[in-house]
Amino acid sequence: MDRERTAPLSPEAFQAATGVSRETVDRLRIYETLLRKWQRSINLVGAQTLADPWRRHFLDSAQVLPLAPQSARTWIDVGSGAGFPGIVLSLLGAARVHLVESDARKAAFLREVCRATGAEVVVHARRMEAVSRETLGGAAADVVTARGVAPPAELFEITSSVRDVGTTYLLLVGREYGGPLTEARKAWKMAVDEFPSQSDPSSRVLRIQGVSRGGSSTSAI
Repeated sequence: MDRERTAPLSPEAFQAATGVSRETVDRLRIYETLLRKWQRSINLVGAQTLADPWRRHFLDSAQVLPLAPQSARTWIDVGSGAGFPGIVLSLLGAARVHLVESDARKAAFLREVCRATGAEVVVHARRMEAVSRETLGGAAADVVTARGVAPPAELFEITSSVRDVGTTYLLLVGREYGGPLTEARKAWKMAVDEFPSQSDPSSRVLRIQGVSRGGSSTSAI
């Protein structure tokens, strides 16, 4: 599929692909409207992606949800930026989503989207290193999500205070993900599953589990 020649994904096609309710689509329409409005003054996303936001942002985020453990109760979205994938996941049913975004203007945008859409998330306007288990209510995160924020090894470091061996990482990565993943395996033990992206054939979703320090790892496709 050539993304440049693919027609933009419509809200109706998004609904068909994900099986979400009409109410959820309506909330995402509100999100889209706010995204376009705030993008005029804040660089929230790449301007070219707004030609196809339901694919590049909403479907890109939604594809993460089925890959999470069904028992997941606490989510952290690191470097949430414009709220992808965290707010979308919350609107689709993920429980107790925490958005971590150190940029005050972007954090203000996240709060406005949550107010307007009813997304039940907590916005932390601070660096990830300043977030602790106490911030989350005392428990480790069940799922950590991130989209293009940092390579895996760095993410493991900055989330060390909120994860344990049972934490699942769901990372949306671009075509150059192989090198950073290989580098992370030099210092960390992990089990890695790689999934084709539904929004971009050159990208992947990585599901990483059992993260601990060491140089051994396993992978599966």
